Amino acid sequence: MQKIAWLIPILPLFGAAFNGLVGKKAGKKAVSLVGVGTVAASFLIALWVFFAMKETPGHRLDLVYGTWMATGSLTVPFGLTIDPLSGTMMLVVTGISALIHLYSVGYMADEDGYARYFCYLNLFVFFMLTLVLGSSLPLLFVGWEGVGLCSYLLIGYAFETEVAPAAGLKAFLFNRTGDMGMAIGMMALFAMFGTLTIGDILQQAGHMPTEVGFGVLTFTTLMLFVGATGKSAQIPLYLWLPDAMAGPTPVSALIHAATMVTSGIYMICRLAPVFSLAPMTMTTIAWVGGLTALLAATIGLVQRDIKKVLAYSTVSQLGYMFLGLGSAGFAAGFFHVFTHAWFKALLFLGAGSVIHAMHHEQDLFRMGGLKEKLPITFWTMLIATLCIMGIPGFSGFFSKDEILYLAFLKSPALWAIGLVAACCTAFYMARLMALAFLGEPRDPHAFEHAHEAPATMTFPLLVLAVGAVLAGFWGIPKVLGGTFAIDHWLESALTYGRVETEAVSIHEGPAVLLMGISVAAAVGFGLFGWSLYKNGTEKSERLAAKFPGVHMILLNKYFLDELVEGYLLRPARWFGNVLWKLFDVIIIDGIGVNLPGALTRVAGDFTALLQTGRVRNYVLSMGLGVLALFYIFLK
Repeated sequence: MQKIAWLIPILPLFGAAFNGLVGKKAGKKAVSLVGVGTVAASFLIALWVFFAMKETPGHRLDLVYGTWMATGSLTVPFGLTIDPLSGTMMLVVTGISALIHLYSVGYMADEDGYARYFCYLNLFVFFMLTLVLGSSLPLLFVGWEGVGLCSYLLIGYAFETEVAPAAGLKAFLFNRTGDMGMAIGMMALFAMFGTLTIGDILQQAGHMPTEVGFGVLTFTTLMLFVGATGKSAQIPLYLWLPDAMAGPTPVSALIHAATMVTSGIYMICRLAPVFSLAPMTMTTIAWVGGLTALLAATIGLVQRDIKKVLAYSTVSQLGYMFLGLGSAGFAAGFFHVFTHAWFKALLFLGAGSVIHAMHHEQDLFRMGGLKEKLPITFWTMLIATLCIMGIPGFSGFFSKDEILYLAFLKSPALWAIGLVAACCTAFYMARLMALAFLGEPRDPHAFEHAHEAPATMTFPLLVLAVGAVLAGFWGIPKVLGGTFAIDHWLESALTYGRVETEAVSIHEGPAVLLMGISVAAAVGFGLFGWSLYKNGTEKSERLAAKFPGVHMILLNKYFLDELVEGYLLRPARWFGNVLWKLFDVIIIDGIGVNLPGALTRVAGDFTALLQTGRVRNYVLSMGLGVLALFYIFLK
């Protein structure tokens, strides 16, 4: 496997190099072939390596290609680790990325920056695979920073506008804030374990007792969690992700589905034996995840931009994943990553098909009646909607209810928060579908010219729809007669190095009851949203008029962007200007640079007065100098 596994991340890198260097001259067909082909080939190789890993004892391949860094006591190998966790993530990243690349061929066909777009897209996949497969934290961090860079480039793709570059910069800065915590956590791990190789850290952590109270391990894991809140858009660092909708829709699907925003969840699962030793951190993760899920879901209730609704949906679903992780359900949290990858990629690409048909119109209140015009888009998006709502038989049902049950075992309050968020999810997704596809067209001109997307865009929708339905059957819970197979599959990776594990007992009575409550609530709120918007916006407008204050707060996203701008960014800019004018302009430039220069000029001007060009003046000066010397030495 050593001879071929390294091609998995390298092929997309080759695609990025080709499209970036010669893509514009080679033409769009060559760019499409290389851009899509390298990621598809990477997926096929990943599939081969995955099954090879599955046949190995312990389901683990540690592939070392040499030493990357060696200084003092720190030695970092250049290697890949492929186990059930990274192997599954590897297939998700390459598989769904290949579909998004194919979709982009149709969606971006008329763009002048076609080669540049595919260069960024390929480079993103390379860094994401580096993050997933890296056997050490420094290599993981290279991928971690790389996807942050590529997200900045992709979100700001339309650099000639004002919105896109600002959104890209916002994403970059918010991620850098979280990355500082990630870097501190890595340094703390090295101080504790003397290594940054993930396998060695987990081996040592397996012999450590659970930490009581707040200690070094809790501090370390909290710092790593800060990094995760930046990448995976949790409170308080989630504000960048909704603005990331300024990028092209396929970029939104790539970032929001199975790649960048799940990096934080993957990192915590990768270090699960370490995090499980810090109960305070686990509780913090659960509460931050639950509150993020609720906050984002309530904001999504009233948003008008179809992509913004899905963006806040992503933030909410990421909160669900963290809720599962913090409730000691690492397998459940990752299972939701897996199911979410399928149905959220489908929702974003479906939204892109709608936007494409409506000539780049994104306002839900200007859509309507598209069901007959876009039949493939409608039915595939309906499947994804049923998945995210948690309707039985669809993938989101299995992963969402497993998380809710584990949250109930940890704290009934967390379960209640998750349930309310699930109700909001059902409502705003039914609202989205009704506004986009039902009722009368609210923009007759755009509706008249609307048509189904080309095959390069509809084929990925169909594949993702099949995956969205089937993905959930990998984790049928025991209370429904299943074995929750994904838990057994991931066990060797999630407990690597741990001496002994504790099994969580499942009480079927409460599990079935809680499942019934969540399903009934989801169906009820989904039907409410459907009935409220199926014939237009009149009913919803009357409802908003009854509660104008609540509607205004939700529509303006709790004014959190304004609060951050007024109480954090503006004071920071003011303080920066003070430092600039005081230290840079006055002290460094004024006293340090300009003052010596001015003194030199004055001294030079004074000396120039003595340079008269008359010999007798020079002789007089020399004579006075000699007399001065006699006086000094003979005194």
